[in-house]
Amino acid sequence: MAVAVAPWGRQWEEARALGRAVRMLQRLEEQCSDPRLSLSPPSLRDLLPRTAQLLREVARAQRAAGRGGPGGPGGSRDFLLVYLANLEAKSRQLGALLPPRGRRSANDELFRAGSSLRRQLAKLAIIFSHMHAELHALFPGGKYCGHVYQLTKAPAHIFWRERCGARCVLPWAEFESLLGTCHPVEPGCTALALRTTIDLTCSGHVSIFEFDVFTRLFQPWPTLLKNWQLLAVNHPGYMAFLTYDEVQERLQACRDKPGSYLYPDGKNHNPDLTELDQAEAQQRIHVSEEQLQLYWAMDSTFELCKICAESNKDVKIEPCGHLLCSRCLAAWQHSDSQTCPFCRCKIKGWEAVSIYEFHGQATAEDSEDGSDQEGRELELEQAPVLAPQLPPRPDLPPRKPRNAQPKVRLLKGSSPPAALGPQDPAPA
Repeated sequence: MAVAVAPWGRQWEEARALGRAVRMLQRLEEQCSDPRLSLSPPSLRDLLPRTAQLLREVARAQRAAGRGGPGGPGGSRDFLLVYLANLEAKSRQLGALLPPRGRRSANDELFRAGSSLRRQLAKLAIIFSHMHAELHALFPGGKYCGHVYQLTKAPAHIFWRERCGARCVLPWAEFESLLGTCHPVEPGCTALALRTTIDLTCSGHVSIFEFDVFTRLFQPWPTLLKNWQLLAVNHPGYMAFLTYDEVQERLQACRDKPGSYLYPDGKNHNPDLTELDQAEAQQRIHVSEEQLQLYWAMDSTFELCKICAESNKDVKIEPCGHLLCSRCLAAWQHSDSQTCPFCRCKIKGWEAVSIYEFHGQATAEDSEDGSDQEGRELELEQAPVLAPQLPPRPDLPPRKPRNAQPKVRLLKGSSPPAALGPQDPAPA
């Protein structure tokens, strides 16, 4: 009998914990009456009510799901257990810094540049910002999606799902051990620095959201930790837990110094990052003979953007991998749409790419007879981005597609995935 009641008991405890967290955030909001607390983003006066509202939505969704929601180790209930315990700890730290309820003005030391209280307040504000972003990513609209969360970078997604399954959170020690199977981590100071970088919410755990942020910042996957070492640990321009105002104030000292753009943080030398400038293995896309015929029947090519039919594809949407031209992507996002125009997957980022025909040597397997599946093989290469792309120029005439049919090297190979089609084939 006790076994049958236990799930409902856990659900009741979870509902109580969510209610307690909302009330705690409401008390903190009352302590944030000093208008100076909203001057610099991230603003606690904005974050606290937004987080409380999201927790209410989570509570409603959890009640509606009952025992039918995704469970198991590392699922929604384990995540909320870790999240709410961390939220309570950080709320107590913040409450000790803020003035008591009913007192309007805060200690002036909280706003004096360089003071220890100011540093503590800034760090806690950024942690609360990370916690809100994490909760919003894993519980959009209050509904849990951690078991189907799609990491932006495909190798990182494969790593997490193969080693962590449907879990969305796990203790740091276990995560470090799993990461070491692909990227060995040196014990001691290096492991501690890595934990500080990945564990954005300072909970002692790693969520799939935090891992997604880390792998997006320090891509590509094959040299993930080397990139992190060079760009974060050893780079003087990398600063953690700074607000926008603090960054602006720090850069003011370098404003009139020649070479400040090249030499980070006002230093007199530029870090050597040449070892990061290594070409990645190019991704190949096989286009079948049937698909080629469809493209040609429409007087089109694989390379041509299927939205405007004027420019070649030069952007890959992440994480879904669909291809289109940068003009169409800019116009699409300018219309406040943040989902892929082909599959409606959320756009988390994009990569500039170039597509060209593969002219490599055919292998012995390619030369064998007896297969009627022929087609063309293209290479997808990440294009170097030297500066942010300019916005579309509607006053310029559109580029016309080439009418000449390209020469193709006929290959034998397996049929492409069902997702590949004339609309907008995603990379295999």
